[in-house]
Amino acid sequence: MQSLAPAPRPARAPRRRTVPGRIRTQAAVCLFAVAVMFGGTFWAIGNVRDGLSVIGEDAGPQVVATADMYFALSDMDAQVANVLLIGRETGLGTGKDKAVQRYEQRRAEVGKALLLASDLAMGDPTEKRTVEALLNGFGRYQQLAERAMLLNQQAAHPAGPPPAQVISVYREATDLMRLDLLPKAYNLTLESGTIVRQTYEEEYLAINIGRIVVGVVGLGTLAALVVIQVFLARRFRRVTNPALLVATVTVGVLTVAAVLLLGNGAEGLRKAKEEGFNSVLAMSRARAIGNTMHGDQSRYLLDPERADTYEQVYLDNSQKVLFTPGGSLDKYYVGVDKVVAAYPGSIGFLGFHGDEAGSVMNRPDEKAALVRVLKGYQRFQQADRQMRLLANAQKGAEAIGERMGDLSRGFQAYDNALVDLIKLHGGTFDEEIKKGDASLGGWDWLLPGAALAAAVLILLGVRPRLSEYR
Repeated sequence: MQSLAPAPRPARAPRRRTVPGRIRTQAAVCLFAVAVMFGGTFWAIGNVRDGLSVIGEDAGPQVVATADMYFALSDMDAQVANVLLIGRETGLGTGKDKAVQRYEQRRAEVGKALLLASDLAMGDPTEKRTVEALLNGFGRYQQLAERAMLLNQQAAHPAGPPPAQVISVYREATDLMRLDLLPKAYNLTLESGTIVRQTYEEEYLAINIGRIVVGVVGLGTLAALVVIQVFLARRFRRVTNPALLVATVTVGVLTVAAVLLLGNGAEGLRKAKEEGFNSVLAMSRARAIGNTMHGDQSRYLLDPERADTYEQVYLDNSQKVLFTPGGSLDKYYVGVDKVVAAYPGSIGFLGFHGDEAGSVMNRPDEKAALVRVLKGYQRFQQADRQMRLLANAQKGAEAIGERMGDLSRGFQAYDNALVDLIKLHGGTFDEEIKKGDASLGGWDWLLPGAALAAAVLILLGVRPRLSEYR
């Protein structure tokens, strides 16, 4: 009788191959997602760091330094004009000796700014040529200015226009300053400012893209971790997997923290650039132009043959600082009185101060500081009107007294208010840069540590299940 062989038991190998394979595949997906999240977050944080570095440490300070150099150059020329106008008198304004001291102080500031600009321009041929041209022109200007002051001292003339020889040399010096050195200094500021603007735009965009990438990848990683936990729970009838649960929490916390960090980083970079750097640069430029205007007032009295030219230049510069319609100084004075009286209820003016008024609408401290600036500017223009009335009435000595007295004090009050406003914006800039740098502290080890911990937890979570199939 033929014996019947027992039926073979169903092979379980396919199941064993399928389940471990699925576990390994899902674990690999989770590990890959964690790696992508780590890379995306690392890249985005690097963009925050690069943006803060360029704006706060490299090109940003260079732009501010060149703006300060513009002011120092214009003030040097203004002080030379004051020295020549005062002549041998000792009781006008702060005196000739003080003007000479300020000239020397500004000369030293220009020298330091040029050295800084030279160091920072080493990698840019265009900027390097501009700095070299400034150095050469600055040396030539000093020779002319000091020759004019020497001739002026030898002439020992009373307050007022000096001898023709002095005026001739000074014309050459001031033309060199106004037509060559100041435009070059401004171009240097623009070149550096372009670097800051481009860097800001690139890094700001990259940070926001990075924030989206980190958020999407983080959600994807969480989804992958949830899927593998659901699969393991159903297959092995275990409610939770502690290691994978901790990995999920780690990834979730890391995702939220990274997204918040990048959002704050982008906002901090925006504030540093728009509320700090831009305003510091604009108000520094307004201050430098204002100082040039103050020098033009001295030149107006110093060189009668060019008085009309200096008056027109003064009006043109005034319109840059605060624009209000008017083709003459008389109309401009009236316009300034009108718009300053209406502010902050309405903004009826343009120019540097008009742009500033628009940008500080929702910032009370800066807005109050701008009110003081505008009031000071109004008084400065009122004193200018008085000086010109005296000059046009052939009261030269009184006009010079006004220029060196009330007008000089009015300008100093306006300039001090402007410096206070610049300091406020500078404080905003410094604060945002410091906050940005501080927020990045610890992420160099926190990010890789969290990613590594998540990866290890994933491996620990699937290892016991895989061991059941060995």
